[in-house]
Amino acid sequence: MKKNRLSSSLQTGLNTQMTQEALAAQIYLSYAAWATSEGFSGIANFLFRHANEERNHMMKFLEYIMERGAKAEIEAIPKPPKDPTSIQNCFEQIFQQEIGNTAGIYKLVKMSFDEGDWATWHFLQWFVKEQTEEETLALNLLDKIKVAGGEKATSEALYNLDRDLQKEPDEAALAETKSAANP
Repeated sequence: MKKNRLSSSLQTGLNTQMTQEALAAQIYLSYAAWATSEGFSGIANFLFRHANEERNHMMKFLEYIMERGAKAEIEAIPKPPKDPTSIQNCFEQIFQQEIGNTAGIYKLVKMSFDEGDWATWHFLQWFVKEQTEEETLALNLLDKIKVAGGEKATSEALYNLDRDLQKEPDEAALAETKSAANP
């Protein structure tokens, strides 16, 4: 009896995305270690929390693949890129990494739609919303860094940013939650 409910292309794609989520966790972890070494404990705390979040995303893919009767393939995780050169560079790289994750999710959404795999399409909708949130959060942080002076931010501005990120929510408010009464 065939138990695998995923096409071979979706099985491969979901496994690839699972590895991409693991890499994202490693990037956040690596950048958190860098931020700690640079004395930015608030930024490091924020990045450590996001490393855990990305690992949870990886686990969602792992569980889904197995629930659908397919084989989860655990692959080697590529080494994270070099340490950032600045706080601005750190969040620019994070934003680019999130754009890459979004592209992978969108590819899977299209593939599941084209194949009529509605269970997988439905599963991926959570990730579509999550990636919108992740990109919005990264853009908001880049805006804050720009206001603080960007690459020329003063020590005081970076200190304040570090302090703010210690308690920054891990989620961004999305447009879908807004209304005329609650802009």
